Amino acid sequence: MIGGVRYHAAPMAIKQLTDEQVRTWSREQKDRWWLENVFRGSMPQLTLRSALTGFFLGGMLSATNLYVGAKSGWSLGVGITSVVLAFALYRIFARLGARDMTILENNCSQSIATAAGYMTGPLISGMAAYMWVQNEPMLWWQMFWFNVVLSFLGVLVAFPMKRRFINDEQQPFPEGRACGVVLDTMYSSDANVGVFKAKALGFFAVVAAFIEFLAGEGYQKFVQVKMLGRDAYYFLSHYLDQWVYDLAAKGWWATPKIAGVDMRQLDVRLGLDLALFGAGGLMGVRAGLSMLLGMVLNFCIIVPWMITIGELAPRSGSVEAGNAVFGRAYILNHWALWWGIAIMVTASMVALFAKPKVIISAFTGLFKKKDAGKDVLRHIELPIWISFVGVPIVGAVGVWMAHDWFGVPWIFGATAIPLIIVLTLIAANSTALTGITPTGALSKIPQFGFGALDPKHPPTNLMTGVMCVEVAANASNLLMDIKPGYMLGGKPRHQAIGHCIGIVAGALAATPLFYLLFLGRYDPAIAAINPKHVEEIMTAPENGFGFPSALQWKGVSDLVTSVFDADSKGALIPMSAVYSMIIAAVVGLVMEIVRIRSKGAFPLSPLAIGLGVVVPASSTFAMAGGACFFWLMNRLYGKKEGTFAKRLWVDTYEPICGGIIAGAALTGIGNAIMNEILARAG
Repeated sequence: MIGGVRYHAAPMAIKQLTDEQVRTWSREQKDRWWLENVFRGSMPQLTLRSALTGFFLGGMLSATNLYVGAKSGWSLGVGITSVVLAFALYRIFARLGARDMTILENNCSQSIATAAGYMTGPLISGMAAYMWVQNEPMLWWQMFWFNVVLSFLGVLVAFPMKRRFINDEQQPFPEGRACGVVLDTMYSSDANVGVFKAKALGFFAVVAAFIEFLAGEGYQKFVQVKMLGRDAYYFLSHYLDQWVYDLAAKGWWATPKIAGVDMRQLDVRLGLDLALFGAGGLMGVRAGLSMLLGMVLNFCIIVPWMITIGELAPRSGSVEAGNAVFGRAYILNHWALWWGIAIMVTASMVALFAKPKVIISAFTGLFKKKDAGKDVLRHIELPIWISFVGVPIVGAVGVWMAHDWFGVPWIFGATAIPLIIVLTLIAANSTALTGITPTGALSKIPQFGFGALDPKHPPTNLMTGVMCVEVAANASNLLMDIKPGYMLGGKPRHQAIGHCIGIVAGALAATPLFYLLFLGRYDPAIAAINPKHVEEIMTAPENGFGFPSALQWKGVSDLVTSVFDADSKGALIPMSAVYSMIIAAVVGLVMEIVRIRSKGAFPLSPLAIGLGVVVPASSTFAMAGGACFFWLMNRLYGKKEGTFAKRLWVDTYEPICGGIIAGAALTGIGNAIMNEILARAG
């Protein structure tokens, strides 16, 4: 006993309350039980080394999230990956004579790293869309501080909810719980499990990095031309179908076409981006195949049909002459984007409001009277007064930034603060029950609401949307991070501090990298004559970054302007595209209702179908390939207990995917930077 608190010096199996105890005990009883049975007292948690480990791992993982998110629009959970990386790192240090990391130090590192990883969300969505609308980059320090301030506001909003969702209601937070189970397995059940997962992660990271190095044009040009003095250089193509076009150019067969148009002009390419292959393994086969279906429907059926009937004319040349020029960005912006957005928005809103209990329960806890009793965790919880004082102050700073930097009227910025609280309650409750934070659906509420009130100024709907979504997402992610700490007996106050460290780490890593990867070729002189200069350089086909999330944000903003701004005269959207939106919305509505009524048994995701429209086809092929590969491995080896194949492909698939993503993404980032350096050097 230390200070009246039982300290568990050795790792233990995870203890939890029964359903009846959760339902009938007061919060004081639950807190006292946790203090006496789970809390690990003075076991090291937020130490200098755990903070530094989380800081640097978080910076690395935020870089991979930025890279993968810009390509796929998919935000990856990095908790388990950071757990395995920290575990492996300190096992190596332990062999060199250092003290091994405790389970709570590892948990604190993952909390910091996860917070950093999620800092990329606004950059690849609302902020990118804002820069496209304004046709100029956001100043780096504005991007950094606006992101940090909103994330800190998320921490302040989250902690009053923590005592309700985690301490009192004992909500599952599935991803956080999975992270806690992995930690407990590594440190108490069988350390060899952690060593095996770490080795698998490292091996696949190295393999992916090596292949990405061979496919990196910048690397190969530097090595073969600059270092070896060769006149030409060769690199492995990311396009697996490139040999088909090479042989067609030699006259061996005809160039593959759809509706008389070169398939490359329709962006139908078979690609293998290893980072997205790993991402597909994490997203699952239903989402992967749904994205593939959306891509095939759009680029292989609907778009060729529109070209054939004359609704979608080429940017230059003609189909009859065989020299028609289209391109993915042109097809999306002039026609296809609208039905893709319609099915995504409809599906996400139906999914949100089809579960009224999730929304209602988010607010009933605010008003029901329940005797919490004495606050027995007061000495380790983050004091509630910090949130009550901090939310108005930090919120006011955020409103001032939105007004002064982005031109959001004071009244709309101020109105966004109470809306933020409401949306955060909904988001946190959804995350608690399902592990899914519905940021996509929630972003549409401020975009449509404030966009209707101020349709002539698109930054109003975009930046109020960023404010609402960033706070809601950060608060929900913090609660997800706290769940494993609660399961393992960590100090909540330390995790709050760690989350703030992660916020800074992620912003420091992601902000400069954003400019290096996406805005290195910005030219104010070109922007002055080309209103889409920023969008075009960020989504240039040769770079492979499609920014699906930003396309959706900008599409909704354009739609709001078209509908509510009388001066737009509705000329933004062709009538055939309007019809496609109506049809897609109805289909999305029906499919989502069927999915919900079938309790997830319906094999398709309308949200993922829409995402397949806006994600580059080569990226969709890679993600679908990864999803199908790991699904097949599970089908083949999932029931073969005790075999190496099951241990590797089924039990360790998350670290494998994490390793593939980390190795490929970090090497891909280096290649993009190398290309910029070589381009500037001439």
